[in-house]
Amino acid sequence: MRIKSKSCFKDAKIDLAIFENWVNQLEKHNERVYERFEVTTSLGKTHIWGINTKEENIETLVIFPGARTSSLFWDFDKGLDNLNHKLRIYLVETNGLPNLSDGLTPDIKSLDYGIWASEVFEKLGIEKAFVAGASFGGLICMKLGIVKPELIKAAFLLNAGCLQPFSLSIKNLYYNLLPIISPSESNVSKFLDKAIFCKPNHKLSSISEKLIVDYEVFALTRYKDNSQKPYYMNEQLADIMVDTYLLQGDNDLLFPYQKSIDNAKKHIRTLKEIEIFENVGHGIETYAKAMNYIGIKIKNYS
Repeated sequence: MRIKSKSCFKDAKIDLAIFENWVNQLEKHNERVYERFEVTTSLGKTHIWGINTKEENIETLVIFPGARTSSLFWDFDKGLDNLNHKLRIYLVETNGLPNLSDGLTPDIKSLDYGIWASEVFEKLGIEKAFVAGASFGGLICMKLGIVKPELIKAAFLLNAGCLQPFSLSIKNLYYNLLPIISPSESNVSKFLDKAIFCKPNHKLSSISEKLIVDYEVFALTRYKDNSQKPYYMNEQLADIMVDTYLLQGDNDLLFPYQKSIDNAKKHIRTLKEIEIFENVGHGIETYAKAMNYIGIKIKNYS
């Protein structure tokens, strides 16, 4: 695998300690301790968090996060409990994002992220599982669905970043660039309020929202992000051979929902179902009803 770029923390020792403290705060708030796995892949060390992984005779769900997030975002306010039945859950920390995994990344337009994801499955001993990805994570699910479709029972794409180009609307660019140019807590909060959530319907507890703000300020100020961003996979989506479910928030500024739906219908031949959530922003992985939907589909899948 050819390495395209490398991202890293500015001071690994200090910054990883800050990240670990952030994880400790989340665990304290959620009253649970995440299992930890570290595997060696073509991108170096890859870190994975686990829930219920020692349980037998239950389905497995593998989760890939969005850009500039941690896979732990999926469990703010114990959000994964909204799946409403016990699953063996692996939360993969994608290489190249601000987390405990190494910062090496392949060319995003190659299939190498799919190869990397298949290596994660192999190292964890996962023979077949459901996969879910938010934004950038949706692209990884689709790459895996091309490279190793036999590993996937079904894929759930949440406001996926592979179904259209990043929106160039003035409103979207303003709120996305604001915290990048000036990464203050207030600017990050504005970005979250306008692009990620859709209050009062789509929101988190004050404690979890503070954890997101802290993480984003940390990622923007302490992490040298050289990774490539998601792109519209276009006709490459026709190569996907796994059952795919599309979950869309109708208030997603980054990837407006109707365009994603139209492109998914056009290219994904194995598209099973589309679910639109009203008054939900880009951060749909933090929305309880989206987790309810995934849990029901897994429970009833055949």
